[in-house]
Amino acid sequence: MQTRNEETTAVTRRADHLPQLAGEPRNPGMELDMDWVMRAQANTSAIERRAASLPGRRSVKKDYQAAWLLKAISLIDLTTLAGDDTPGRVRRLCAKARQPVRADLLEALGVERLTTGAVCVYHDMVEVAVEALAGSGIPVAAVSTGFPAGLSPFELRVAEIGESVKAGAAEIDIVISRRHVLTGNWQALYDEMREFRAACGEAHVKAILATGELGSLRNVARASLICMMGGADFIKTSTGKESVNATLPVSLVMMRAIRDYEARTGFKVGYKPAGGISKAKDSLVYLSLLKEELGNRWLQPDLFRFGASSLLGDIERQIEHHVTGAYSAAFRHPLA
Repeated sequence: MQTRNEETTAVTRRADHLPQLAGEPRNPGMELDMDWVMRAQANTSAIERRAASLPGRRSVKKDYQAAWLLKAISLIDLTTLAGDDTPGRVRRLCAKARQPVRADLLEALGVERLTTGAVCVYHDMVEVAVEALAGSGIPVAAVSTGFPAGLSPFELRVAEIGESVKAGAAEIDIVISRRHVLTGNWQALYDEMREFRAACGEAHVKAILATGELGSLRNVARASLICMMGGADFIKTSTGKESVNATLPVSLVMMRAIRDYEARTGFKVGYKPAGGISKAKDSLVYLSLLKEELGNRWLQPDLFRFGASSLLGDIERQIEHHVTGAYSAAFRHPLA
C-alpha cells in the first residue's frame, strides 16, 4: 500500500511537464475529410445518461482524494479575463501560479514543487505575465481572435495572434466562428483553423468551440473533428462568457472525438473544459471521465487543462481540511 507521500508524489511527479517540453509530436492536422465529419453523430439521451451516472459511480477519499486534487491543480490554466485587469492583479495571479498551495500544506503532504499548468490573460497583459513567470517554466496563454465573440475582421484576428506570440505567449486560445458550424460551412471552419494554426507558429493553439452556442451535440462532435483536422493542439469547450459553458455531456462528446482522431491519425490532441468548474468535487468528476475515456496519458498538463480561476481556491480549502481536519474561510486562500 502506498503511503501518503508516495501517493501524492506519484500523482504530481510530472506537474512541470508542460507542452513545450512534452515528448508527444504536435498535431499537424490533415486534409479535410468530409465523409468522416458527416458520419459523426451524437446520441444525446445515451450521452446524458452516461454523464449523469458518473458522479455517483466514481469517488475517491482521504489520501487518494488529496492526491487527485493536487493533480487537478497542476492542470489548471489559472485565468483572469476581466475588463478591470491591472498589471498588479496579473502579477499576483502569477505569484499564485508559482505557489498555488501554501508551503506548509505541501510540506505536510510531502510535495516539493507544484505549479499550475499555465496562466491565461488578455493580450495586453501577456508581457506582464511573461515577466512575472520568468524562470518558472509556467507558460503564458493569451486569448485571441476577437475573444470571446470572434466577430472582429478576420485579418485583425490573425494579426492579434501574431502580436500575442511576439509578446511571449506560448499558447494561444482562439475562438472559432460559430456561424460556420451553425450553417454547416465546414470548409470555411477548416480554412479558418488552418490560418489560425499557421499564425501561431511554435505557440500551441487551443480551439475554443463555444459549445453552448453550437446548437447540438452532433455539431460539437463535427466541430471538434474539423478543428483537429485543421491542426488544433487542444480543443476547448467555452470562453467562459456563454450562458452554458463546460458540461459533462459536451466533454464526453469531445473526448470521444479526440479518441477517434488519435485512432485514425496517431496524433494526440489535448482537451480543455472551461467555464463553470469552480468546485473541487467537480474537478474530480472531470478527471475520472478523462481517465476512463482517454487514459492516463491525458492526465498531464500537455494534454489536459482546466480553464478556471475560482476552482483553485476551493481545492486549496479541501487540501487544508485534509491536512488539519478543519475547513478554512475562502478569504484565507486568495487568488489575486
